This record gives sequence, structure tokens and C-alpha cells, in this order.
Amino acid sequence: MNSAKGTSPSEPAAAEEQLPAVAPQLRALRRRAALTLESAARAAGLSPAHLSRLETGQRQPSLPMLLALARIYATTVSELLGETVAERDAVVRSADMEPTRAGGWTYWQAGAAGRGMQSLRVHVPYGAQGDIVRVHPGEEWLYVLQGQLRLRLGDTAHVLAPGDSAHFDSLTPHRIAAADRDGAELLFVHTLLQSPTAALCLGPATASAPPMTSTPSTPSTTTPGEGS
Repeated sequence: MNSAKGTSPSEPAAAEEQLPAVAPQLRALRRRAALTLESAARAAGLSPAHLSRLETGQRQPSLPMLLALARIYATTVSELLGETVAERDAVVRSADMEPTRAGGWTYWQAGAAGRGMQSLRVHVPYGAQGDIVRVHPGEEWLYVLQGQLRLRLGDTAHVLAPGDSAHFDSLTPHRIAAADRDGAELLFVHTLLQSPTAALCLGPATASAPPMTSTPSTPSTTTPGEGS
């Protein structure tokens, strides 16, 4: 009977070995956080059955789910994915910040790689992103170091001067542009997966540096899971 159904005693073990690494990690980290399946699912806005399928590898989690579960379990997306991150120096020296340039933008890594947040120093060229609206999961924080920065959040426009900062939910349609012809320089922190500096939620909308989501200046209706 078993052979007619194409099953064998060894198949369950083989199937277990093929589960993605994220599935056992999700269960282990939930248990480490001392959360029941029901309480974790409720906090993440999921049904217990849905979370159970994620923990058994029957479904793959989306980026918004990973971000939500990482916050609930007090961990990072990298740990949820089972990635082992080498020890990094807590201090990043100015001399070690190599600039990366793309479409007139310049980026300097201001924090170690493999963290739950990515921090950068960014030069925004004049007029950049004036007609590009971004919508994606996560949070962003920026602090203007030099020049003036135009920031639109939803239907509200702001002009930020040196010393001004902004902290917002990235699901709010947003765009930035340098108001001064010399551009603007800012510190930028976001909570998304580590991304190449030329493929961040700010930067030029080109083939080599794609935005996470972009539309004309009407607020985007892109679904939250489409970012990188």
C-alpha cells in the first residue's frame, strides 16, 4: 500500500531536511521569546494557522511578516533567516568610509553590515527625487547635516534645515529632494534588510539603482511587500 502511494519511511526525514532555514528559526525564536503560537500570531496580525504554516515551511514569509516577527521576537531579520553574522567593530572610522556613487548620489556606510538597521551618510544632489514617491515596509530616520532638504510625507510638504530631523513609517508615501543647488547632506537610518547602497529606498530611479517602489507624484498604491 505504501509503495503504491509513492511513500517510504525515509520520506518524512527527507522532507524535513528540505525545509527552508527560516522555518525552524521562526519556531525557535518564538519559543525563546516565551510566546505561544496564538499570542505571537495575534501580535503579528496573523492567524495561528498561518504562523504554524510558516514555522513548518509550508508557506514562505513576506518581507513585512519578517519585519513584524523580528520586532515581536526582539531580534533581527538576519537572525530570523538563520544567517550567522561575524562579529563587527562597533566603531566605524571616517577613514574607513568608502564612498559609493550612483546617479549623482553619494553614500558612506556609517554602521557595520549585518545589523537590524542600516545607517548611512548621504549626499542628495539638487532636484533629486522631486517626482518619485516611495512606499515600502519599515521605518526611516534622517537628520540634515548641510543644505536644505524638501521632504513630502503623504500630502504634507516640509523643508528641513541643518539640525532638523524626521522619523516616519515608510508605508507613508514619501519623497525627498535637495532644495539647494549644492545639494544636501544627511544622516539616514532605515530598518529594512541590508541593501546595496545603490538600491536603497532613496536614490536615483535608474536601471542600476532601482527604487523600492515608485510612481508619478500621486501617492503610490503599491502593496507593502514589493520592496527589496
